[in-house]
Amino acid sequence: MTATAAQRNALGAYGETLAARHLTRSGMVLIDRNWRCDQGEIDLILRDGDVLVVCEVKTRTTDSYGGPLETISDAKVSRLRRLAARWVAERGVHPTDIRIDLVGVLRPRRGPAEIEHVAGVG
Repeated sequence: MTATAAQRNALGAYGETLAARHLTRSGMVLIDRNWRCDQGEIDLILRDGDVLVVCEVKTRTTDSYGGPLETISDAKVSRLRRLAARWVAERGVHPTDIRIDLVGVLRPRRGPAEIEHVAGVG
């Protein structure tokens, strides 16, 4: 792994940790993290009451090329829907509803990180 790839991985892990902390402080329960299968990965899986929440986290150090959430495409949201269905089938759970949330983390060089949570995009 190159130094740049290692830096990206570390930044992503940092953002996912902040996002998980932010969401659990808001009352959600973290169920799974970085779940992978042959079709992709889900960053965070949480429970919000009776709703299963599949969460994509994007972390950036600058918004020069747009904010973190702007990088999430409709195709990614569609993939998250498929991955959520697969996770549910593999776990044998039957949530009353499934929601897809996005969390953007902007980690500037100075000052605290900014976290933006958008619930129910798909």
